[in-house]
Amino acid sequence: MNSEAYRSFLVELAAASGDFIRPYFASPDLVVETKSDQTPVTMADRGAEELMRQMIRQRFPSHGILGEELGPENTGAEFVWVLDPIDGTRAFAAATPLFGTLIALLHQGQPVLGAIHQPILNQLLIGDGAQTTFNGRTVRVRVNPTLGQATLLCSDFLDPARHQNGAAFDALCHRVRQARTWGDCFGYLLVATGWADIMCDPVMNPWDIAALIPVVRGAGGVITDWQGRDPVNATSIVAAIPGLHAQVIAALNP
Repeated sequence: MNSEAYRSFLVELAAASGDFIRPYFASPDLVVETKSDQTPVTMADRGAEELMRQMIRQRFPSHGILGEELGPENTGAEFVWVLDPIDGTRAFAAATPLFGTLIALLHQGQPVLGAIHQPILNQLLIGDGAQTTFNGRTVRVRVNPTLGQATLLCSDFLDPARHQNGAAFDALCHRVRQARTWGDCFGYLLVATGWADIMCDPVMNPWDIAALIPVVRGAGGVITDWQGRDPVNATSIVAAIPGLHAQVIAALNP
């Protein structure tokens, strides 16, 4: 596998999609629609994904694509790109920069490269499972704070009760130093760069997850589903620093 060529192309995808998204941010003319699953979507979401798909088809015509907005394409291929053009559309539509573009490359079903790109703040996080870089600089998760010193993040504090054990999640929030909704992919960026310690999402889709796995692991973090299982093909995610992950899983599943 030519990882350097794929990494360079991933940077190209991030740059091009970011250039497309940026003019829509905080635009008074932005139109927000509601999809059948009651989640929001904008022209920035759809247009950025179509742009990345066109680039992939041109550079790697044998590769598959799975995207949030435009569905699957040749997903039985050896290599599949997984795209979430705007993870955190609610934040984006509210002119809040706690969103990002998620780009992953799967090889035989396993995520081998992932990126979180925040185009407004010009932050690009790339991981390969062994190393994660932030704008080219190697980053690592924070070193072993206790649970009482930890910062815990979650995209929506109402979702654990809807999809997991809400009472257990609430109890965990009272044990940490602070719990905040600096969520969606931006929360995982904060964990991987050492600014937060725990990020929990009780319900997720494949395009939400794929890029996070090599990013979190490359920064030295632990990433599983809500019950501590393999995150590949999961429907929930918990990412945390190694010293806290097992405690968090135990607390969420008493």
